[in-house]
Amino acid sequence: MTQKLVIYNTLNRKKEEFVPHHAGHVGMYVCGPTVYGDGHLGHARPAITFDLLFRYLQHIGYKVRYVRNITDVGHLEHDADEGEDKIAKKARLEQLEPMEVVQYYLNRYHKAMEKLNVLPPSIEPHASGHIIEQIEYIKKIFDAGYAYESNGSVYFDVEKYNKDHKYGKLSGRNIEELLQTTRELDGQQEKKNSFDFALWKKASPEHIMRWPSPWSDGFPGWHLECSAMGQKYLGENFDIHGGGMDLLFPHHECEIAQSVAAQGHECVQYWMHNNMITINGQKMGKSLGNFITLDQFFTGDHPSLEQAYSPMTIRFFILMAHYRSTVDFSNEALKAAEKGLNRLLEGYNSIDKIQVSDKSTIDPQAVKLKMYDALNDDLNSPMVISNLFEYTTMINKLIAGTETITKEDLENLKSTMAMFMFDILGLSNEEQEAGGNDDVYGKVVDAMLELRNTAKQNKDWTTADFIRNTLSGLGFEVKDTKDGVEWKLSK
Repeated sequence: MTQKLVIYNTLNRKKEEFVPHHAGHVGMYVCGPTVYGDGHLGHARPAITFDLLFRYLQHIGYKVRYVRNITDVGHLEHDADEGEDKIAKKARLEQLEPMEVVQYYLNRYHKAMEKLNVLPPSIEPHASGHIIEQIEYIKKIFDAGYAYESNGSVYFDVEKYNKDHKYGKLSGRNIEELLQTTRELDGQQEKKNSFDFALWKKASPEHIMRWPSPWSDGFPGWHLECSAMGQKYLGENFDIHGGGMDLLFPHHECEIAQSVAAQGHECVQYWMHNNMITINGQKMGKSLGNFITLDQFFTGDHPSLEQAYSPMTIRFFILMAHYRSTVDFSNEALKAAEKGLNRLLEGYNSIDKIQVSDKSTIDPQAVKLKMYDALNDDLNSPMVISNLFEYTTMINKLIAGTETITKEDLENLKSTMAMFMFDILGLSNEEQEAGGNDDVYGKVVDAMLELRNTAKQNKDWTTADFIRNTLSGLGFEVKDTKDGVEWKLSK
């Protein structure tokens, strides 16, 4: 089945059919984390958004090279060009090697991504490991005439570039607007114009992250790493560049200018941006002090949280909204996501109770086609989830006997539901993993229920009730049915 994917291209501000440069192959670059602190819910959104895209592109037959960078140098405290390097500052305060800080937080990030079932990228390059490539990239920009040196630092000449090309085409900004809105910063006197951005910064004497270059001992500007590493691993033309909406300007705008200056042409065909997660209408972020770390969500250890939320609840919560819409955090919204996810899992785990018939009165294939249509329409994950709930309604009717289904259609329903829930949306069957009979405590619960059944047969109602109440107190829901006893973890 050939699928025609349509995605919203931020550059052109419209939906476009996705046609890669090379048939059957996709090059995708996504801005990864700046590794200097614990990840929060806002960091999970781009990871999950582009994990969905990665999974779906592979599902519909593309071979994908997915590059997600790690910013471990050059991300400065106050501005993209000024202030102290965030990692260097943490290393200085804690008396650690900068790469020791990077590795600590990178390990935490990877563990959080694993819990969220985010697939690892094909390549995860570090900015600090590509200093030579970034220096060579600056040389190309010098050769094209769009860079200048000032006191050992190198800046991109935005005004000169704008005369030959269009600066601001991604964000829609213009130089006149930038002149009015760019605030004065320390070191601005080095620049021809306040909106020029750093390609290389001369390191101050106390700066501990530094490398030799033709201009000074220093470090690359923040925007440079993505241009240099994107070209190295995906070539001068690649298909998709993604990231959060907060990176659209100045980061991605500067990337476009750099690539045109160094290569003579733009390198990215489709720009994709996920929107923000907000708390009470404000962007969630460390600078605003309103962030909740992913570990705090998983443990419930934060004053704003009424309970702990599982990684799959977090993933489902993010997928319930279209990636280009904002998502406002609340305990009510997360509880609704938890309830919805449990309903889907309970529906899927009930499929084996369905009795097959020689005739189907429902059509699982129609729902399957609607889910493909939803994903092909700019990754409309909320519509996919809505269609999955159609399956749970079907399942309930089939179990109740008000609808019938053939063996072939039932197998199609189960495989399709598993494919979209687990393979494409990237959810995991928590109920099955937590409540199945293959794990240790599952066997213990089954053994206790056997004892309860024996007590009931002996009319020892006190013991039977004691076992049921004990399990209930431990968080298990026990239900007696005509076919025996069922149990699950209470949510």
